[in-house]
Amino acid sequence: MHIDPQLLKACVKQDRKAQNLLYKQCFGVLMGVCIRYYRQEEEAASVLNLGFLKILQNLDKRKAKVPFEAWIRRIMINTIIDEYRKNKRHQQKIRYEDLQEPHLQASKVDFNEADRQFDAAELEALIRRLPPVSREVFNLFAIDGYTHKEISDMLGISKGTSKWHVSFARKQLKGWLSEKMTNLITK
Repeated sequence: MHIDPQLLKACVKQDRKAQNLLYKQCFGVLMGVCIRYYRQEEEAASVLNLGFLKILQNLDKRKAKVPFEAWIRRIMINTIIDEYRKNKRHQQKIRYEDLQEPHLQASKVDFNEADRQFDAAELEALIRRLPPVSREVFNLFAIDGYTHKEISDMLGISKGTSKWHVSFARKQLKGWLSEKMTNLITK
């Protein structure tokens, strides 16, 4: 992603047209981050707007040596984590499916075959089916590369709980992939 430095300077000077152009140029990257954490596109768009506001408010503090895309992704992930913490006490109780359900005991999945059969959008849709906390922890660990220690500090959970959520998410995803593979083979 290449952003014209003059556009960034205009944004710092509160030029609304420049800010709108920057929003349009960053939308795809930022929405890609948000959609991994939220099931509903409306929720993702709402958090995207909060994150973009933080980006605009901090443009003058950005260090030029940090790649712009990495910088905005970091701000967006931090915004998602802040929103999670703020809404943590208001979230509904998470319903965990019984780990003995048949789709979780499916045979081994050939992930190379799964990769050939499913596109990224289908895999993202499966990740969005995970319970909110498991989805959040899985994304932070498996996609964004945070350690369990970092996740536990960010979300206020223990390292063991972080590891459990990743394990639970993997089992769920493996079961769903196996189920989809079985359905493809039997059709």
